[in-house]
Amino acid sequence: MRRIKLEDKHYQWGLTAFLVIICGALFIFGVYRFHVVQDFISLCGNILAPFIYGLVMAYLLCPIYNATVRETYHLLNKGDRHFTHDMAISKVIGTVISMLVLLVVIIGVAWMVIPGLIDSIVKVVDVLPAGMQKFQIWIDHKMANLPVAQSRINAILEETSDQIMDFAKNTLLPRTGTMAARLSGTLLGAIGVLFDFVIGFIICVYFLNIKDTLSAQMKKIIIANTKESTAEEIFAGAEFTNKTFGGFISGKLIDSAIIGIICFIVMSIFGWEYTLLISCIIGITNIIPFFGPFIGAIPSALLLLMVNPWHALYFIVFVIVLQQFDGNILGPKILGETTGLASFWVLFAILVGGGLFGPIGMVLGVPVFAVLYTYGTRVLNKKLKRKGFSTDTSDYKVDKYRTKPHTKTLKERREEKRQRKADQKAKRQKEIAEEHATTEESEQTNEHTED
Repeated sequence: MRRIKLEDKHYQWGLTAFLVIICGALFIFGVYRFHVVQDFISLCGNILAPFIYGLVMAYLLCPIYNATVRETYHLLNKGDRHFTHDMAISKVIGTVISMLVLLVVIIGVAWMVIPGLIDSIVKVVDVLPAGMQKFQIWIDHKMANLPVAQSRINAILEETSDQIMDFAKNTLLPRTGTMAARLSGTLLGAIGVLFDFVIGFIICVYFLNIKDTLSAQMKKIIIANTKESTAEEIFAGAEFTNKTFGGFISGKLIDSAIIGIICFIVMSIFGWEYTLLISCIIGITNIIPFFGPFIGAIPSALLLLMVNPWHALYFIVFVIVLQQFDGNILGPKILGETTGLASFWVLFAILVGGGLFGPIGMVLGVPVFAVLYTYGTRVLNKKLKRKGFSTDTSDYKVDKYRTKPHTKTLKERREEKRQRKADQKAKRQKEIAEEHATTEESEQTNEHTED
């Protein structure tokens, strides 16, 4: 009985068909039972939360860790000095420095932001009723010459106030016990998140110190199971993906921090209310590309509207100017060509990522789509080169508006290519014939000389 080997083409076809059927069944199940897939992903996310926190922290701290280890190692081996455990000492120092940086950032942000946020929130709760009344008086003053509109707005405000009071008396108070139970569950959830964060802090230390070993093990697996050319492509792709994600995330964090600081400085100069709270909102929401500044501007403008409508108007104008500065000057300087995506595809990635995975999808959708777009473009260009076509997109545009000379069709370009090859072949044959004639003349000359 002949033994079937893995190289047997029939066995490979069968394995491919089996995998296609399995993938198709999983895809159909995911489409028709998407809520089950979401619940499964949520369960896995809750279980792996400490590892996710640790991996994210290690990924953000990796540049600091690498730089510290590299400089410490060079310092220990400078001149004729040689330590027995120089790399181990360098890794310990790099880990300590990285963890200290993380703790300083967390404690510093908490010390600067949390007290101001609490004061701002308490102030909002205190001035909200007076702010509503002040806003109604401002509306009455502006609508004095429009009695119909004034009466309509007053009716809407009164109706809204009655609905709030009715909700408080008939819905909120009877459900106090339920809300207390939910609050206790929320507190337990917050404690669970804090516990996951502490465990993630420990896992971050492990990730920083074993990342080189994990990378080497992954390379061994890839090299052992793929061809050399395929392995090189995988390594190049992994390097490109790391560069895209690392550059985008770190650049976006720096960009958002600068925007938050600028917002705080400008609001402090003009003396607008809730300076720290609104600056934090603008800085955090600015992490979301394109829509971030406007998402943060809406609640911030509503807060200012309760205190001073003119301040709210000035703030909206300021946010528009700040968004233009960030999108056209600051963002490109920091991010550069990290993604290489056009504005349309950035908007597409944000909407699709946000629709599937919420705010996290809006942030990570851009680098994920950038990687997919780059690989798709590379595959397409390889196929075009293999067929002898141009990879320049402008060569395939149809000029319907006649704003430039007529672009040659693919058929015309192929005919030109064939003609060029024929001309080169004829030229080469002519050169060979001339060389042959020259050789014959030389031989004849030599024969006459001998005679």
